[in-house]
Amino acid sequence: MKDNSIFTERLILREYKLEDFDTIHSYASDSETVKYMDWGPNSLEATQHFLNEVIGQQAQNPRRDYELAIVLAKENRHIGGGGIHISNAKNREGWIGYTLNKAYWGNGFGTETAKALISYGFNQLGLHRIYATCDPTNKGSARVLEKAGMTLEGIMRQHKLKGTQWRDSCLYAILETDIKK
Repeated sequence: MKDNSIFTERLILREYKLEDFDTIHSYASDSETVKYMDWGPNSLEATQHFLNEVIGQQAQNPRRDYELAIVLAKENRHIGGGGIHISNAKNREGWIGYTLNKAYWGNGFGTETAKALISYGFNQLGLHRIYATCDPTNKGSARVLEKAGMTLEGIMRQHKLKGTQWRDSCLYAILETDIKK
């Protein structure tokens, strides 16, 4: 299998492995960490389902989903997850997402992850457009997307269902032509 690891100044984004279960569950089961997500907090079963699913995606051919563990390079510590997904191969479009253990918020790791995923999407996957969404009240994630070079394109009304409640989403995007080569 091809190594899809992405290296940044401080992080390694690498394929998930079965041994990541405990660290995934530590952040995915935390209500504050997943407050703005349309999933979670995870049960043990939900975390196991996620891990099985993302490991299964590693065998996709052609591959459309790249969910990767975010690891602090110097400490080899798993602190979250990020992914890039090809949503429309014909139009060369994909989307990114990320989740960080709340103990690591505010250190620039989200922005570093988003930039790395965007670069991977354009340079390795040949995408033309990459988008991301976030809850309009999630100012931290909005700032991450802006720092990563994405532009707010608008608000999608009642875009995500969390439990029994609909919520809007801010839509951010970046084009390959927006990046200086």
